[in-house]
Amino acid sequence: MTSSMPFTLGAEVSQHRRLASSSIDRVLLCGVFGLLLFGPLAFGAVESWSISIVEIGAALLFALWAVRQVTTDELKIAGNPIFLPMSIFGGLILWQLATGRTAYRFNTSSAALLYCAYGLLCFLVVQCLRRTSQLRTLAWVFSGYGFAIAIFALMQGIASNGKLYWLRTPQFGGWIYGPYVNHNHYAGLMEMLTPIPLVISFARGVPRAYKALAVLASAIMASTIFLCGSRGGMVAFAVQMALLAGFLITRQRNWKAAVGLCSFLIVALGLLAWLGGTELTGRMASLHDATRTELSGGTRLAIDRDALKMFAQRPLSGWGLGAFPVVYPQFSSLATNFQVGAAHNDYAQWLVETGALGFAMLVWFLLTLFRSALRKLKQSSADPKTVVTLAALLGVIGILVHSFVDFNLRIPANAALFYVLCVISAMEPGLGQHHGQHRRRRRSSTLRENSPLVLAHDVLPG
Repeated sequence: MTSSMPFTLGAEVSQHRRLASSSIDRVLLCGVFGLLLFGPLAFGAVESWSISIVEIGAALLFALWAVRQVTTDELKIAGNPIFLPMSIFGGLILWQLATGRTAYRFNTSSAALLYCAYGLLCFLVVQCLRRTSQLRTLAWVFSGYGFAIAIFALMQGIASNGKLYWLRTPQFGGWIYGPYVNHNHYAGLMEMLTPIPLVISFARGVPRAYKALAVLASAIMASTIFLCGSRGGMVAFAVQMALLAGFLITRQRNWKAAVGLCSFLIVALGLLAWLGGTELTGRMASLHDATRTELSGGTRLAIDRDALKMFAQRPLSGWGLGAFPVVYPQFSSLATNFQVGAAHNDYAQWLVETGALGFAMLVWFLLTLFRSALRKLKQSSADPKTVVTLAALLGVIGILVHSFVDFNLRIPANAALFYVLCVISAMEPGLGQHHGQHRRRRRSSTLRENSPLVLAHDVLPG
């Protein structure tokens, strides 16, 4: 007669491995989002030390994931619709390096490492973000994080001494707001974070007290977009609110939520009037004049024209990822001694650095993203995945609009968060099924172990 002990021990080992795997998933998820939260606090992760932390951190987390896969004897890789265009784009950059089609190999190599870190973070999010409860937790974490940064920015604006954290003087100057040297990049961060508590406040099943806190947090975060003085941020936020209102009215026919959105805007405007005063009024009044100046030959338009000349020289594969600041002086039409480190237009710089091939991949990436996200938004508004997708997609759209006049996607902290929001927006609707299937399998295994038929089979002669 055979003993049931080997079967029981095998089940216990299997269960122990599953628990260890789940714990590692939590560590990986905390590590990924810890890096995302670290970036903005480190001045946008624009300095060598902070970039190294992001890159090394992403590599170590990926190594931990790989070790987990080996030790559990199961290779399970979850996919995402935008992984394919991302992978093809990586191949293009490798081709630039391998064939020498870059104006400055060092810059292209450095940029490639940074984009590799973005890719690893996105990959790990898809592998580890499996439960809707995790999405809810992350939504509240980012809401609290954005609120805390907005409060810090307000305090800094009231008692500013021209230094970051009242301690660090920027080397090349700048318009400091919050932890960023450039106020436009602070606005980019808030464009991605503000929709999260705002959409939570419209979600069903959220207690009223929590909804009130979410509205307050989003109103303060939104007000700092205007108080920081970023005109591109103001326009991007207006587009976000128009799209959110359109979604609530036309897709969900939720008039109560639309009224709630109007109430949110009233609260935000009240905060602006209280905190901004005449300075904010003057900044908003300058929108029209600034736009007319740019269209009649301002700095941004001049750089855009120069970028088109650069593109015409290498239209197929571009000058090399990250090579814009090295090549631009040869084509510059600006009467200035200052170095132009980036085009104030992410699309123009993308075209210059990666050519028509890279731009086609960008279009492919965005079309895939929006197709996947819009398919999920057709589901029930009570589904947590729909709520999270809407919040993430609004954040993505904000940056895409702002990118016409600024370079938020050249700031590692903002770019990393942007790409993670992209994979969350495009994530397959089956999120959460893996966990449910795992629990069902575990329950079925437990029932099988305790079943009289199984126990009888175990004691039959071999």
